[in-house]
Amino acid sequence: MRISSTIVFDLDGTLVDTAPDLISALNHILQREGLRPVPLASARKMIGHGARKLLERGLEAEGRFASPADMDRLTTDFIDFYAENIAVESRPFEGLEAALDELAERGCQFAVCTNKLEFLSKRLLDQLGLSSRFAAICGADTFGVAKPDPTILRQTIAQAGGEIGAAIMVGDAGTDVGAARRAGVPVIGCTFGYTDVPIAELNPDHLIDHMRELPAAVAALRPAPKSA
Repeated sequence: MRISSTIVFDLDGTLVDTAPDLISALNHILQREGLRPVPLASARKMIGHGARKLLERGLEAEGRFASPADMDRLTTDFIDFYAENIAVESRPFEGLEAALDELAERGCQFAVCTNKLEFLSKRLLDQLGLSSRFAAICGADTFGVAKPDPTILRQTIAQAGGEIGAAIMVGDAGTDVGAARRAGVPVIGCTFGYTDVPIAELNPDHLIDHMRELPAAVAALRPAPKSA
């Protein structure tokens, strides 16, 4: 089947509700350091800029700041714990697989462009049985840059074998909108993700409140070609 579009997804807060396991890992480190755990509801807004930033925000919430050397140590410990507990409670958002099935039937292919480390992204998607759906899974360390730098989005599309002019970004936060805008790619915002700034305020090309709305949003941005 001819590929009509490449749909590039953020991971945390877009494809998968990873907050429970990420915050569990954060609280594991905080409690080990003698600090109080952070509540899941408030900590969801801390997610989206990688493990180190999540730890920094968790420490700041408790009025603590760590030296660069301590942050290196804590980040390594966080990643080790998280890697072993990556899919305890994390689950795809409701309606995701049905939406992917519908879009695949239209000739769309899929890729992941995330600020999560590549090996963690692949491990998570492997454990959830989703890896085979994506032509490329790229993280912040894959190309040495992270969103909102547009390079990671452009390179993810290229690695998937797609074309920048036939791609759409799907994400939940400012890093996703920023990368898409700078790359010249239309962007669909998910209102159910993790962000300290409401995604609607960032003016994505379309907003969806549930994954069941994704196929229609894609169709609005990339109408199917008319048959001869």
